[in-house]
Amino acid sequence: MTTTSRRAVLLAGLAAPFAAHAETPTSTVLAKAMEGTATPGMAALLLRDFKARPELVAGIRRLGRPALVRPGDRWHLGSNGKAMTATLIARLVERGVLAWDRPLDQMLPSLAATMRPEYRGATLPDLLSHRAGLPENHDDMAFFNRFYADKAPLPAQRLRYLTTALADAPAGPPRGDMIYSNTGLLTAAAVAEQATGKPFEDLIVQEVFKPLGMNSISFDQYGGANEPYGHVDGRPADKVTDVNPRMFAPAGAMRLTMGDWGRFCIDQMRGEHGQGKLLKTETYRFLHTGQGDTRSALGWGASPRPMGLTGPALTHAGSDGNWYALVVLFPQTGSGALVIANAGDSMGGDKAAMAATRALAATVAAAAPTAP
Repeated sequence: MTTTSRRAVLLAGLAAPFAAHAETPTSTVLAKAMEGTATPGMAALLLRDFKARPELVAGIRRLGRPALVRPGDRWHLGSNGKAMTATLIARLVERGVLAWDRPLDQMLPSLAATMRPEYRGATLPDLLSHRAGLPENHDDMAFFNRFYADKAPLPAQRLRYLTTALADAPAGPPRGDMIYSNTGLLTAAAVAEQATGKPFEDLIVQEVFKPLGMNSISFDQYGGANEPYGHVDGRPADKVTDVNPRMFAPAGAMRLTMGDWGRFCIDQMRGEHGQGKLLKTETYRFLHTGQGDTRSALGWGASPRPMGLTGPALTHAGSDGNWYALVVLFPQTGSGALVIANAGDSMGGDKAAMAATRALAATVAAAAPTAP
């Protein structure tokens, strides 16, 4: 599998409208969404009035084994972790460890001499909103594959990747249209590591997960014997090169329970109402606002009408080719839908996740809001 197939989109405008309805959904919504696909299993979480409803599950954890998906299982979020990385960066900015307007050549001086001049003035908002002009990934697969066996500390691996990736020709002009870039998120994480002397993995646990009571994080890309596995091309994704190497975590290589993902999303929505646990109100709103003339926010897509529903909304999709995860949040009402399938687009996981998200988002969008 190539890095270009391990991609995600912001979903600034999801597909066709879905009729809103107010009944309480059950796991049959997921089972119906899986019909016509080869998706083994799914999970979903509805958020209403800034609270999570009981988790919905359907299907099996892994092909060839009878174990059913269970509430509380861990799932691969893919690029939905980018919003968590952006939140980590924002925490460091608020404390004065980092600055939104500092240029990249000053934040990573050890790479200034080798990075392309087009990237030297990039700022953290540029990197986190895919507007630094960087390509999606460095596409030399021989170089990329070395990281599977690399035993160096993860911050050193990320710097080694960036030494090469920041010398790539730009995919577009800086601060122009959104050009989706995993390299941008890896760069922002390296900036945080250089400023703090701590690995990204320790930082995000300390700054984001622990304060929110999110205790299920795993940076291991493979599920255990009793956890869901990702699937690709009709089989479990259990080959080393099926997944991204561990150094890729800031761009989207983390596994969490649906409950923990919901805790993060609820805090993001509460934050816009002055009740977030991690950031100032204005910082949450900055993270959620499209940069320049785009709908690309910092780790989020900012959509006025996702799926024809009344926004504004925060959206994102994530996939490493073996899973497919979608989120749609309505911060004004504290509602949202989080959906994951344990299969990539080669097995219809994208179609199943999209179908379930349309149905479930319409359900919560129809709910009457209350004050947070």
